[in-house]
Amino acid sequence: MGVNASVLAIDAGNSKTDVALIGADGTVLSKARGGGFQPPAVGIGAAVDVLGAAVDRALELSGDPAGPVAHVSACLANADLPVEEEQLAAALRARGWGATVEVRNDTFAILRAGVDEPRGVAVVCGAGINCVGMVPDGRTARFPAIGRISGDWGGGAGLAEEAMWFAARAEDGRGEPTELVRTLPEHFGLGSMYALIEALHLGRVEFERRHELAPVLFATAAAGDAVAGALVHRLAEEVVTMASVALGRLDLLGEEAPVVLGGGVLAARHPQLDAKIGELLAVRAPKAEIRVVTRPPVLGAALLGLDRTGADAAVHERLRAQYG
Repeated sequence: MGVNASVLAIDAGNSKTDVALIGADGTVLSKARGGGFQPPAVGIGAAVDVLGAAVDRALELSGDPAGPVAHVSACLANADLPVEEEQLAAALRARGWGATVEVRNDTFAILRAGVDEPRGVAVVCGAGINCVGMVPDGRTARFPAIGRISGDWGGGAGLAEEAMWFAARAEDGRGEPTELVRTLPEHFGLGSMYALIEALHLGRVEFERRHELAPVLFATAAAGDAVAGALVHRLAEEVVTMASVALGRLDLLGEEAPVVLGGGVLAARHPQLDAKIGELLAVRAPKAEIRVVTRPPVLGAALLGLDRTGADAAVHERLRAQYG
């Protein structure tokens, strides 16, 4: 990587990796996309190999592969705990891509992509749910976000399982009536919850496809179903609870501060969910400003890298302009 390359930005999720090579003046020198980053499934070495393929492609496209960049800014899925960030940073340093390396959880990339300076809170709801916050003096707020064992509730997969729980009990008489009994199995062309349960259990419907039921839940709630609506409201409460706790940890509750919403579930802009989040946040953090991030997270990784290298505001703005 040549002398004009300042930051190697990496945003790696479970399903894909985006890489951008950023010049010292904020120019995007090249971009590349690779496969998903899943160290729990394949091990750290094999997972970093996936990143390496995307990095190599970015270097090839830049046409200037000599020498390391000043800084590698990597925002990675499955880097949920500081100890995991440290392990992954060591693995990236061993590749020699940059003079310095910083690894963060990928939620930080979404936050930084949605704010004008490293200040605010982000809540991300995709397959799972997570929340992070940061302020310019370097303090951060975060949660383990490992699942139910770390107190989490929500995310597309979790919502689907909750919806199925209520629908199964409604069908067999253990629970209250809900239209989810009909709408969930209909999504897969099936006539009953029993048929859906059997299909998932026996593998006729891949278990990973259960996340497809989250939009069905929101549509059922929008049609007036009380059970589905209660689940949507509970998700709003979780989002606001995480955001307000993070704001409090960073002493931002009494100040105007952005709360960035991201991930497939929140970016879909479900009206009931949006309205409830706004209503609850107005009580818990009345000065908070809700933003829905639309720019790609790799921009956030790049901005975090520029923050680290001390780039000025003009460089930041030049980079932002290239991402719309």
